[in-house]
Parts: sequence; C-alpha cells; structure tokens
Amino acid sequence: MEEKSVFEGIKHLNSIGQEYWSGRELYKVLNYIKWEKFLNVIDKAKEACKNSAQEVDDHFPRVEKMVELGSGAKRDIGDLHLSRYACYLIIQNADPSKEVVALGQTYFAIQTRKQEIMEQSFEQLRSEEEKRLYLRKEMAEHNKHLADAAKDAGVIQPWEYAVFQNHGYMGLYNGLGAKEIHAKKSLKKNQNILDHMGSTELAANLFRATQTEEKLKREKIKGKANANKAHYEVGKKVRQTIKELGGTMPEELPAENSIKKLDTGN
Repeated sequence: MEEKSVFEGIKHLNSIGQEYWSGRELYKVLNYIKWEKFLNVIDKAKEACKNSAQEVDDHFPRVEKMVELGSGAKRDIGDLHLSRYACYLIIQNADPSKEVVALGQTYFAIQTRKQEIMEQSFEQLRSEEEKRLYLRKEMAEHNKHLADAAKDAGVIQPWEYAVFQNHGYMGLYNGLGAKEIHAKKSLKKNQNILDHMGSTELAANLFRATQTEEKLKREKIKGKANANKAHYEVGKKVRQTIKELGGTMPEELPAENSIKKLDTGN
C-alpha cells in the first residue's frame, strides 16, 4: 500500500477550494470496523487539538450524512470534514499496530510540515517584489505538475496543452484567453503573462493551477474535452471566490514590470 495514493485518493475540496477528509471514509481506510470505536480516537484527537490552542470546530466540523433506511426513510448518521491537521492528530492517536496507520503518520506528518514551511516562508516576505518572485517560482513548479496531470488525462500535444491552459484563463478572466489578456494588459506577443503579474494575480493563478491538478487526479478525468472543461470550471470557481471576497478581478489588475528584471539569482 502506498501512503500517498490511499490518502490522496480520499481527499476532497469544498466549494472554496479548501481540502478536507471525510471521517466516514478515513475510518474505513484505517481499517476500523465500527464507527463508534473510531469516535474514541477522534475524541482524543480533539483533546490534543484543544490543548494546542486550536479551535476544534475549525478542524473537526460536523456535517450531515444522510443514509436511506429499508423503509425508504432517510436518517442523518453524521460525518466530519477533517482538516489536514485533524487527520494528523487522529493518525497519531490511532492503533499503531495497523500498517496503514504507520503509513498515515508518515504521510500527514510530511504534508503538514510542508504546508507549515510554505506558509512561514511566505509570511517572512516583506516586499511586493519578494512575494512576486516566490509566487512566480511556485507557479512554474506547479505548472509542471499540472502539465503531467493534463497529459495523464489525454492532453498530449503542445497545441492541445495551449488550448487546455487557455480554458483555465477563460474561466478565471471572464472569457478572456491568453491572446485577449495580452491585449487587455498591453503586453507584447513574446511577453509571458505570468512574468508581468503582481502577487495578487499570481496567487489567483497558482490557486487555479493547483486545484485543477487536484481535480484531474481526484476525479480521474479522461479526454481533452473533459480536461478543458475541468480547467475552465476551476478558473470560474476561483473567480467567483474573488468576487465573493470583494477582490479586484484579475483582468483589471495592472501589468507589472517583467519579473525577470527582479530575479537577480538567474
């Protein structure tokens, strides 16, 4: 059993792109037979969460889970949408004799630490230039992962990938593709859009890229048309989130000087 695939395979994203794990799914993966016994583990994890000065409800929110009874009626058996940190605490309090628990301890410990390092690194950045450089490098890295996920979905040829990327832009930029974004921001044809984005716009596009990669993998999407549709839908969802938060739409953000002039490390 490979720890990444089993735990990544049951990871979900909510309507604003936040990841979570279903308690009902996690307890099956961890080979617990009875939900009630697993709840004992969850109670210990909640206590650990509380002792670490974290809000329990932020990491262990209860949600409805309706099941149909033999009579046709439905009953709410309840579920939990667990954060990555909640899963980490549950794994630490689960039965250590189970092989899958040991795998989970490795997976969630590494992933939680990666997230902490990333957040700490970004928080230490002070200037807009530093944030742009950081996010641009993250964007370059995640675009590679997105390209691999798209290839697995059937987006093979370079021109197909260009069409795929364009769908992501169109979702995020209210129908504008790369060509139209260039025109809107008065960029030349040979100028890379990403190199002229500020940190806010880069962050939105990074979110688009990472969430599309996750969606392609999680839903095992196959076919160029389906991959293009998924990229567009994620871009549109990110745009909706920006709107709900009262942010400036990405096409209205100004083009910045090329980030290559800032990156003296190259």
